[in-house]
Amino acid sequence: MSTAPASRADVVVVGAGQAGLSAAYHLRRRGFAPYSGFVVLDADEAPGGAWGHRSPSLTMASVHGFHDLPGMPLPAADPRRPARDAVPEYFAAYERAHTLPVLRPVRVRAVRPGPAGLLLVETDAGDWSARALVNATGTWTRPFVPHYPGAGLFRGRQLHYAEYTGPEEFRGQRVVVVGGGASAIQVLSETAAVAETLWVTRRPPVFRDTPFTMEAGRAAVARVEQRVRAGLPVQSVVSVTGLTDSPAVLRARELGALNRLPMFDRLTATGVAWDDGRSIAVDAVVWATGFRPEVGHLAPLGLREPGGGIRVDGTRAIADPRIQLVGYGPSASTVGANRAGREAAARVHALLHAQGAPVPAGVDAQRS
Repeated sequence: MSTAPASRADVVVVGAGQAGLSAAYHLRRRGFAPYSGFVVLDADEAPGGAWGHRSPSLTMASVHGFHDLPGMPLPAADPRRPARDAVPEYFAAYERAHTLPVLRPVRVRAVRPGPAGLLLVETDAGDWSARALVNATGTWTRPFVPHYPGAGLFRGRQLHYAEYTGPEEFRGQRVVVVGGGASAIQVLSETAAVAETLWVTRRPPVFRDTPFTMEAGRAAVARVEQRVRAGLPVQSVVSVTGLTDSPAVLRARELGALNRLPMFDRLTATGVAWDDGRSIAVDAVVWATGFRPEVGHLAPLGLREPGGGIRVDGTRAIADPRIQLVGYGPSASTVGANRAGREAAARVHALLHAQGAPVPAGVDAQRS
């Protein structure tokens, strides 16, 4: 904790990815003034959120399911351009166009109960006090690699999808790709053109041969919401939605890379093995096994339930209504993040009003 007096804002938004920028936009629409009314603290050096860290091989043509930020469409981009360049440029232009008060690089270390019912937000660049906090830290900084016996014995290379930079590093090798989601499919669709690939998943993947309708989307969101309301760990989106015929799926299928094997039981010095006696020598293992929500800085608030997750009603943390979580659970997608940003801003506005604090009357507030 800094010994200097804490800076003050009514609302602190942590994270400037899709969810954080959406929340910031809607806070402005509700009349919250930059800096005194709200501030956005972002740990990255530059705009872009997780997009700035994606593999350079992920082009705009292969981006699946991106949705514009509210109030400003994504400009047309060369489909061959890396998403890690095009999307951060869009985010930077968005911050400028809406005069969003983003401070970076600022890493939030902890959020604690403060005096007089306020929250104390401790950062590596000084502390902030706030009446409410919108947590939009996403998952990219917490890649998940499951433990499997023999992992320490394997003499080849192991990397998480977050470290993947493209297929060329695997040219001529035999590669195991672990995971049943869109990230695994991207790696397969690229690497199978230059290397021998094996695809393993814990459960048989589900391919949707019909369009993903609005009804199916609502049903998927409802299932994820049910888990977070119960305080259970967040479930991956693809485990609910299945895999659609994206360009990456079609390319991987064309390359013959979708012949899925059941999950191996252990790693060996030279590869992977199953308890039925099968073993395969491999050069590398790519763990496309997802991410976990980055919420460790909220630990001092005691939000976690015995089940391991944070109970959330919409965006509101049930254990502390001052905390809104966006990009978490059912809002962990670009379209979900947009909706969650709007809901979080509305809930913050209502909370401050209920506390008797002076609240602004912006365009959206007047419509509420």
